Amino acid sequence: MMAPAAAAAAAEAVAGDSAALDSLKLESDQLAVVGLDLDEIPASLGAKFGGKTRRLDLSFNNLSALANLEGFRSGLKELVLDNNELTAEGCEGLPELPNLETLTLNKNKIKDTEGLLATVASKCPKLNYLSLLGNKACPNELVSSDKDEEDYQRYRYFVLHKLSSLKFLDSRAVTAEERAEADRVGAFMRIVRPSAEGGAATVETPAGGDGVGGKGTADDGYTPLPPSQDRMGRHSGSFGQARYVYFGKNSEGNRFIRDNDL
Repeated sequence: MMAPAAAAAAAEAVAGDSAALDSLKLESDQLAVVGLDLDEIPASLGAKFGGKTRRLDLSFNNLSALANLEGFRSGLKELVLDNNELTAEGCEGLPELPNLETLTLNKNKIKDTEGLLATVASKCPKLNYLSLLGNKACPNELVSSDKDEEDYQRYRYFVLHKLSSLKFLDSRAVTAEERAEADRVGAFMRIVRPSAEGGAATVETPAGGDGVGGKGTADDGYTPLPPSQDRMGRHSGSFGQARYVYFGKNSEGNRFIRDNDL
């Protein structure tokens, strides 16, 4: 049983949150619901403000799921969800937001990049700005000391492969060269995470031709070869241009040279 003092404090906090929600006002077309320690999005927000809100700021709360945003479906263009408790699974409740152009999810608990991108791609077809800074899904030195610019660039290629309409990702605009490289290699920017129990590593495979990726283990038969070459009896040779040329004394070009000529 809750102590009388604790119960009184909890009741006072609820009353304070309720008063704060009641005092919310739409300024122009923007609604800020910031720092209220909300565990869920009140359904009353959409009913009261949904039709007129173009920018909704729900940052600095305790949100772990995105239910009750249906009321903002028609007109919302910018959704700010920074500094919450959201995971990729928690974002699956995001409703279809056909006009959303900007989504920021900085400093949440998102680890599953591919899962999140699948949700965003299916629910936000007009999105052109996405920011995931401060999440493990966004590998950079600000989050993990063992990450570097190459890790971050691979992540960008993968995100741009999944969300080809993006014009701005995190803190940087998307360049034409970067988009072209994402088209070329983005599908192969896969992640392998060692198992915490010391077993086989978890492998997140890139999306296939149907746009659906998957997970497996490092010893489940995964191969980077195209399907036409990954079965016995159907193998065909491949060729390409080598990136490196070796000019040392043991190179192919020197095999007919006598030792005393070297």
